[in-house]
Amino acid sequence: MVQAHDVELFGEKSRQVLAEIGKDMIGQEDVVEDTVIAMVAGGNVLLEGVPGVGKTRLVRSLGRAFDLPFSRIQFTPDLMPADVTGTNIIEQDENGQNRLVFQRGPIFSSIILADEINRATPKTQSALLEAMQEHTVTAGGSTYRLDEPFFVLATQNPIEQDGTYPLPEAQMDRFMFKLLVSFPTAEELSKIVNLTQVTMDEQANPVLNAKSLLEMRAVAKEIPVSSEILDYTVKLVEASHPERDDAPEFTKQYVRFGASPRAAQNMITAAKVRALMDGRYNVSFDDIDALAYPVMRHRVKPSFLAITEKIDADTLVYMLLEEINGRNVSSDPKEVAVPRKKRKRLFG
Repeated sequence: MVQAHDVELFGEKSRQVLAEIGKDMIGQEDVVEDTVIAMVAGGNVLLEGVPGVGKTRLVRSLGRAFDLPFSRIQFTPDLMPADVTGTNIIEQDENGQNRLVFQRGPIFSSIILADEINRATPKTQSALLEAMQEHTVTAGGSTYRLDEPFFVLATQNPIEQDGTYPLPEAQMDRFMFKLLVSFPTAEELSKIVNLTQVTMDEQANPVLNAKSLLEMRAVAKEIPVSSEILDYTVKLVEASHPERDDAPEFTKQYVRFGASPRAAQNMITAAKVRALMDGRYNVSFDDIDALAYPVMRHRVKPSFLAITEKIDADTLVYMLLEEINGRNVSSDPKEVAVPRKKRKRLFG
């Protein structure tokens, strides 16, 4: 049973983390908050944006604020899977006998920054699959468990950039959130320039250690979810599947593949954390609506027709939300104006 003290402490720790990250990040409030939500919930995050908008800086700042072992892997076309997971090497023992010893790779850490993950080949990208889902690494016939907590925070440039490889669909599904890091406004850009003239180093101070983070996660699991909220989430995911007879007409026309069951699981798990960060004891419909975009935008695959008509996943998610809420919305995605303004922040 969640106590008032637990909720108060949860909110206090969350505010401290956001305040520390705010020392290094100008703007991008929604991205920062969503990343913290995912990390407390135990999920992986994919940050997408053009070079120079602060993706890597955000992850490095998070590594400082969470006070956890941190590894950075710079993905390049010549990176091999063994460079990520590790490999067996031959060593001589004290008796001069040769033996195989597993040399652990950089993935054996708590926070993994997979920088520019789509610069590597799909074979190397897939080296993260087992670790992201099962939190284990298998090499040379042996399985090694990763220490908890464990997160993969990956950055990527948009697919249309030269020299990139689209991530395998199975790996995309293992990211709890896909967050879009937008270009800063003129005011934010001025502040960024001034900040980096003082120092390029991150200034965030440690707030949470592994024990505190796991305790917060345990508290979040106890937050109740009403049957109405669960039904709403399930209907939202079901409506994204064009093969269903009762799917909306725009889904059948503009969606190739719908969201996986992990979408519903991730939305509920993350919504519990968001509710606690907002000082609430229960999940609301607003939590699901706010998290639908980061959870579903990389799981709902637009059809060829949608791509040719430049209809993106966010537009389709917006239409799905309107459909489930029973609101009137044009059946033509080209006529839909998706709200782009920032949602209400959890912390001012």
